[in-house]
Amino acid sequence: MDRRTQGQISHHAGSAAELRISQDYERRGFTVARRWRGSAGEIDLIARGADGIVFVEVKKSRSLSGAAERLGRGQMERILAAAGEFLAGEPDGQLTDVRFDVALMDETGRYEIIENAFGQF
Repeated sequence: MDRRTQGQISHHAGSAAELRISQDYERRGFTVARRWRGSAGEIDLIARGADGIVFVEVKKSRSLSGAAERLGRGQMERILAAAGEFLAGEPDGQLTDVRFDVALMDETGRYEIIENAFGQF
């Protein structure tokens, strides 16, 4: 399989994982926006609920542990910067109640959502 084909497969698998995770948040009463992009980077999902905003990074791999290993410090910093950029447009700005979750999905579609995850990595 060539690199282009592999890249397309990965892109579609990532999109399917994001859709599944967004459905989970919606089922729990959140309004979800997918793939918000600012100058600092992209945020996979932004879930808005009664208690504030949840920024969600979705990682998919063969195993849940493999998915967790795909999130590094540099990427977390880019997500934090993009979230700050997003919050600049919110009525309460940086004072908005937020949390950062990570959703891990394996190749079978099994997933785990880690709330307030950035403090745990």
